[in-house]
Amino acid sequence: MFSLTPEAAESRLPVARRTLERLRQVPELAPRYRGSEDIRTLDDVAALPPLLKDDLNVALAHLQPRAEHGATWLFQSGGSTGAPKLGHAPTGFYMSGVHAHWQPLDREDVFVNAWGAGRMWGAHFLVAALADLSRCQVIALGSVTTDEYAEWLAFFAARGVTAIGGTPSVLRLWFARARAAGLELPDLRKVLWLGEAWQPQLEEDMAAVAPAARRWGMFGSTETWVVGTNTPDCPADTFHVLPHQLVHVGEDQLLDFTALDPEVLNPVLRYRTGDAGRLVTCPCGRPGSAMRVLGRRDSVVQVRGLGLHVDEVIARVEREAGVSRAQVVISETGGRAGSVEVLLLTAPGATVDVEHLRKELLTETFTLSTAFQHDPENFRVRPVTELISNDRTGKTSGLVVLEER
Repeated sequence: MFSLTPEAAESRLPVARRTLERLRQVPELAPRYRGSEDIRTLDDVAALPPLLKDDLNVALAHLQPRAEHGATWLFQSGGSTGAPKLGHAPTGFYMSGVHAHWQPLDREDVFVNAWGAGRMWGAHFLVAALADLSRCQVIALGSVTTDEYAEWLAFFAARGVTAIGGTPSVLRLWFARARAAGLELPDLRKVLWLGEAWQPQLEEDMAAVAPAARRWGMFGSTETWVVGTNTPDCPADTFHVLPHQLVHVGEDQLLDFTALDPEVLNPVLRYRTGDAGRLVTCPCGRPGSAMRVLGRRDSVVQVRGLGLHVDEVIARVEREAGVSRAQVVISETGGRAGSVEVLLLTAPGATVDVEHLRKELLTETFTLSTAFQHDPENFRVRPVTELISNDRTGKTSGLVVLEER
């Protein structure tokens, strides 16, 4: 299934044909496209082999794309569970096409851009381009240290901040700290997010700190850029696909993405990010199909030869009373897991029976019970005051893999 009808896609398929020709110029990838001579229909797109992140990195290294106008920006993402993924974009980051269909900000807004502005991290600059198109006031904040939150929150209230944006894990820090300090942001009405799945626990803190605030989400990656958007009337996991993006639902409900914007630098042709999903009718009432994201299929990692479903472990732990967030940390030596820890971030004043939870996880999770049958002490559950975060981006991944020496 495709997000566009054959009629809607036909005029845009020349872009996919051009991308195919570019990929055929890459010596390492040319053999896979030997039987793919042309793209005239959506069936021709579906017949192409999927492109994975390592394939795209190989293609970018060979093609070295350059923007026709403005600078060519290089960004990266990932790296916690595999090799980093690269992405190229021209100045503006294609946000004029996004803004034409999605306008969460307007000229009256005072917007806090809380995405990290660190090395080779793109979301801060991408959303800055959206704010520029919206002509609003911008506080380009980036990351802050622990002792700065209270002062900045007071500044937001004094300035009448109406909108804030960041990854959900970063936003949770802002709202949780404001709630713990008894601070409110009465003017805040819009919460923009990108980079991770929405976290339902955010709703509770938002309701206490900024009762009028509603979420506005984007879905995309450094390779695809923004694929779709949603509004407060849409479910958090459902996005309306932009017309210059083509989404295909393949086997095992894996999503792949094809860029149909002639200005796109990355050769995105049936590119798989590891996300699964399906095409649905959004309850917001907007016509056309929308993309519902079901989660990542690549959240299954090998632990001593067995597949551990990280998302399932985290979902189980976060159902435990008093647990606000969980993280799985795998420590490896020479590629073999020596230990697995589940870190718990607990709600203020909450107590969790850690040993009872640990025993339940060992009993209920086949991979853990089997992998640690002879050394159960190497599977641990531990409460912490902070989860492990990326200092550069501020993101907090559900899975962290540490290499021990």
